[in-house]
Amino acid sequence: MDRKGEYGKLVRDGIPQIIREGGAEPVTYVAGQEEYRDRLRDKLGEEVAEFLEADDSKAPEELADVMEVVHALAAVLGVDARQLEKIREAKAMERGGFSDRIVWTGNR
Repeated sequence: MDRKGEYGKLVRDGIPQIIREGGAEPVTYVAGQEEYRDRLRDKLGEEVAEFLEADDSKAPEELADVMEVVHALAAVLGVDARQLEKIREAKAMERGGFSDRIVWTGNR
């Protein structure tokens, strides 16, 4: 059960067909906008957890799943992938990225 007390989970668009090809008939419905946004947020947590548990050989695939959900969430917010990248770049220019591997341990 998800946070709204409803059963089910958001799945990729091709999953119902894959289930049919496996010989079963999926039971599905199309979420409304608010439920879709909420389920995408749930899905992001699920995909991040899978990434964190993955070994290095599976991590790129799991990270791609995270990106798929991030792009869907951005679209819900009215931001396309190009705009999202511009926002990321602006933040990186202002505050830096993570490539220097700096770990902060507090102030003196």
